[in-house]
Amino acid sequence: MAKPVFEATLTAAGEHIDELGHVNNAVWVQWIQQVAVAHWDSVAPKEHRDAYYWVVVRHEIDYLRAAHEGDVITARTWVGDAPQGARFDRFVEFTGPDGKICVRARTMWAIIDKALGRPIRVPADVVAPFLTPE
Repeated sequence: MAKPVFEATLTAAGEHIDELGHVNNAVWVQWIQQVAVAHWDSVAPKEHRDAYYWVVVRHEIDYLRAAHEGDVITARTWVGDAPQGARFDRFVEFTGPDGKICVRARTMWAIIDKALGRPIRVPADVVAPFLTPE
């Protein structure tokens, strides 16, 4: 069964470009977080957004192609198969205007219970909407 994929569109602006004329690697990391948070905000019910937040534990990023100022980038993200304790994998691909993947990432996130102020095992009801197509 296919998992739901969240998509967002980003445009490479002047402030994203490094001295080589490409989107800077640090910008891709910011975009990974931005798209992940947008996915969480669009799917998670308010009671989950109020009770939990996610922190990055690890990034694995493959920089495959450069993106340049003015490029419209399509970001696609989805979650892994199952959480592991407090941790949950997320995958992100950024595609350039030519349809080719510029950056591919696997990130590991940990869920934090806001009331407790610490990581908890990912609750099944929190992950369910991210695993089941609507």
